[in-house]
Amino acid sequence: MSWPDVTVVDACVRRDGRGGSPTAVTDDDPTATDADRRAVTAAAGTSHAAFLGPGRTPDGGRPVRFFTATAELSGCGHGTVAAQAVRLTRTALGELNDRQHTGGRTFDTIAIRRPVGIEVWFDQGLVELRDPAPDERAAIVAALGLTADDPHPTDAPRIAAPGTPRMLVPVHDRSALLRVHPHLGRLTAACRRYGLLGCFVYAPPAGERPGAARMFAPAIGVDEDVANANSTGCLAAHLLDTTGAQTVMIEVEQGDTLGRPASVLASARRGPAGITTRVGGLAVVRDGH
Repeated sequence: MSWPDVTVVDACVRRDGRGGSPTAVTDDDPTATDADRRAVTAAAGTSHAAFLGPGRTPDGGRPVRFFTATAELSGCGHGTVAAQAVRLTRTALGELNDRQHTGGRTFDTIAIRRPVGIEVWFDQGLVELRDPAPDERAAIVAALGLTADDPHPTDAPRIAAPGTPRMLVPVHDRSALLRVHPHLGRLTAACRRYGLLGCFVYAPPAGERPGAARMFAPAIGVDEDVANANSTGCLAAHLLDTTGAQTVMIEVEQGDTLGRPASVLASARRGPAGITTRVGGLAVVRDGH
């Protein structure tokens, strides 16, 4: 089937409007199959697609579903940025406060018109953290092809789950990050074996300099993601957990190795139920086609 009104959004662009992760956004069609939805990403030339459902759920959420070419996702951070940016452009408002329902969860969103695009923030919710088992850690590190000089000297890998778990793997610096060349077949097998979405390799923020990261998720059909906003929220939660602070705010740059510079913001705070996060990014909405 054809999708006549697909809008491509560059989600999580840099502050000057460059780059971002191209994401297809369209209204969902109740007659479509999931195979039809998966095909939208290929037709639009994007790695992800967001499908805006009609109406609202009983708790006030507007339904949004996310697909790659191979699977439906229970959540997508940069896809949420793209979806809410499109919703704002369909109004005459300067700011849209709303609620989104994805993957069985409803959460608050806000979209604000800015001079270079639309700024979107959303509540990621609770992020659960744990240390990986030795075999789990060894399998992922080996699949990434890290050398003895690459790992961060004081930080260690963690498993972070805002819903779907992924491994956060720190490296020494940005040079080490650029040297990462994973064996995608081995990484796919390891992620599927341990139930991981993928692997978020990062050089931590240092002073006023943003952090840098690369996200590898071949198990869901995305060899390397331009911007993985949910993983940036996970990193904020991890840094909060390891520093003992009450709040953390970070910026992480991604996408440089793919020629699509991207930037994601995230904050984390400690509350009675655990660590919760908010994730944000700037979006540029292209013309529909």
